Amino acid sequence: MSEQKNIPKFQIGDIVVYGTNGVCVIRDCGKLDMSCARQDTLYYTIEPYDNHNTSTFYTPVDNDQVVLRPIITKEEALKLIEEIATIDSLWIQDEKRRELEYKEAVKKSDCREFVKIIKAIYLRMQSRMAEGKKVTSGDEKYCKRLKKMLIFS
Repeated sequence: MSEQKNIPKFQIGDIVVYGTNGVCVIRDCGKLDMSCARQDTLYYTIEPYDNHNTSTFYTPVDNDQVVLRPIITKEEALKLIEEIATIDSLWIQDEKRRELEYKEAVKKSDCREFVKIIKAIYLRMQSRMAEGKKVTSGDEKYCKRLKKMLIFS
């Protein structure tokens, strides 16, 4: 049986993770009175959960291009914490391939993948520092970004 399109999965007030924008709140759901919006489509109006960002996002309820998921529960978070030691790092030697894998993991918004990447970056940082090298800006960027996404998931 195929899933019906354009049926809201979330309610107004739900707290969600919206792609790489982090934790957001569903503020509204309905048709948009904008020339760029499809008139036969329902859209979520989404705002970042923190009050520091004044952005508003609009996404079709049936959007499959950007991950929109509920935040993880306390129980899921505790289980993930318990499993951190057994989760393998995502170690990829080739820099370009590693960057692609990191980007794909971010798009999926999967907390286990975040842990794999953070562990890999941590190991790379330790290795580079032991060799007297600086931490790469890419590693720093992804480590900060993923930690933030993981903490606020």
